[in-house]
Amino acid sequence: MPLELVNAVATVGTFIVIAASAIAALVQLRHMRSSNQIIALTEFRETMESREFSEAQRFVSYELPKRVLDPEERRKMTTLPFSGDYERIAAIANAFESLGEFVRLGIIDRDTACDMWSYVVLRNWNALAPLTTYLRHTIRAPQLWENFEYLAVISKQYMNDHPRGSFPPDVPRMPEDRSLLDAFGGAESSARI
Repeated sequence: MPLELVNAVATVGTFIVIAASAIAALVQLRHMRSSNQIIALTEFRETMESREFSEAQRFVSYELPKRVLDPEERRKMTTLPFSGDYERIAAIANAFESLGEFVRLGIIDRDTACDMWSYVVLRNWNALAPLTTYLRHTIRAPQLWENFEYLAVISKQYMNDHPRGSFPPDVPRMPEDRSLLDAFGGAESSARI
């Protein structure tokens, strides 16, 4: 066998080994990215399900909008650093700020995050919007909670694109059990999510 042919075969063989290694590395990176996303999603879900975070969300979503109407409470909630009940504001806003950054950077898939939490994100963003606007202007920090805002924007887009949810259209739904609805006379209940 001539030396040139041996060289050519060796070069092709080396190329195949390098190409296979590169493909294996790309597959490994994809698996690592998926693994990192699962870890981030799990940690955020655990945070959201904690008693402390649930209570903070209830405060921000349902109590804070009432307190905004009271001048004395407005003064308390706009005094930094937050104190007392208002420390819950930072807990909620900073958690969604982190989630928004993970989504913006592609660590967590946008559609996955929106499918899981768009309603909750928007409910909390809307409750904090007056305070966020006030703080951004008074402390001259337009970047305050910008990743939370980004998450709210894409959540709103997602909900507009999926007005009936994300249930697959080709899969039949389970029959409704209207017993509780009928017990209330078909009226909307006062249940809050």
